[in-house]
Amino acid sequence: MGKVLVIPDVHLKPWMFDQATDIMESTDCENAVILGDLVDDWGRESDYELYEETLDAAIFFAKRYPGSYWCYGNHDLSYLWSQYDHPGFSITAADLVCDKLEELRDTLKSPENFAIIHRLDNTLFSHAGLSKEFVESQLYSMMNDIDCMLDIINDYGYEELWEENSPIWIRPQDGNLAKGMFPDDLLQVVGHTPVNEVLVQDNLITVDVFSTTRGGAPIGNEEFIWVDTVEKTWGYIDD
Repeated sequence: MGKVLVIPDVHLKPWMFDQATDIMESTDCENAVILGDLVDDWGRESDYELYEETLDAAIFFAKRYPGSYWCYGNHDLSYLWSQYDHPGFSITAADLVCDKLEELRDTLKSPENFAIIHRLDNTLFSHAGLSKEFVESQLYSMMNDIDCMLDIINDYGYEELWEENSPIWIRPQDGNLAKGMFPDDLLQVVGHTPVNEVLVQDNLITVDVFSTTRGGAPIGNEEFIWVDTVEKTWGYIDD
């Protein structure tokens, strides 16, 4: 595929899609990958209008770029899987979120464009990452067939994925990942864990630089990146 724009965790920031559209129109990015967590943010559980604005912005972007790839995040799935006690869960907007996520999926070129994990050339995109622990514990017999493995993961539900080492929950950046990411020869691009700036660790790139503190202050530098899915290289959009 070549160069793609990466849109990290959104968390109710509809303006991110405006910026992403400008980037798609003004750069040589051929496609976009969205890493999930479109919804929820500190203290916004009752802000129905912000949920609606954000999800409508996501759908508008998907209509403009129906070939884009979207990953489910833990916050998105908490609504689809009725996990009412998930931090940030909005009872007020719950039905809206489920309806809009379905509309978003139906807007895309194929339902498979909205999934847990995507492989584009030599790069894996998911919300949190595919770890060796997860593969060895659940998919050991498939370790020599990465594409078959990804198909299985994308069919998984709550029972397989709502655990700390899964591709929607793992936090390898914190040093709790003894065996690394899987497989070694593919680059992985993930969000989920807020970082001050894009963090590169072996074959893992963490790009959640738009999240905020409980008080609303930015944690990261709020800069988008591109990734070359063939060459496994990356850079800031403005570079």
